[in-house]
Amino acid sequence: MSEPAAISSGIAARYATAVFDLAKETNKVKAVESDVSALEEALATSADLADLISSPVYTRDEQEGAIAAIAKQMKLSPMMGNTLRLMATKRRLFVLPALLVALREAIAADKGEVTAEVISAKALTKTQSDKLSKVLASNVGKDVSIKATVDESLIGGLVVKVGSKMVDTSIRSRLNSLQNAMKEVG
Repeated sequence: MSEPAAISSGIAARYATAVFDLAKETNKVKAVESDVSALEEALATSADLADLISSPVYTRDEQEGAIAAIAKQMKLSPMMGNTLRLMATKRRLFVLPALLVALREAIAADKGEVTAEVISAKALTKTQSDKLSKVLASNVGKDVSIKATVDESLIGGLVVKVGSKMVDTSIRSRLNSLQNAMKEVG
């Protein structure tokens, strides 16, 4: 991990721990979980929000005002809104994506879940996703929630990451293996 990434993940981990511990104490974990989902979706769909949290052009006051308005518009819980405003005043909004990942992991660990990142050539159907979740749960021994993404360059198959384990059954990786084997022979 590069030094800036390590610093960002450290900052995000501290904020995530504080938010999660406070949510547990006040029985607001569900509210924080819905806030995390809403913010993940907003970051994925809004280039303006991504610009706001990462651009040094905006002053602390501009960031704080904008993030307060966004939190109000999105109807985020007061705890999450206040955390985002604090992060803006401390010039720490750039760690928001890492904060959301850390919060998602803390909530999943609290529920006894693990998240599997699944990359497929085509979008998984609900039936396929449920079946995969059951198979992974039987192997891992915990409930598995699936975070699915699509990468058409895989051609077919899946790449599944659970924790530090990865299984790559994609046609792309098989073709690459075959290509490497052919280079070794000839």
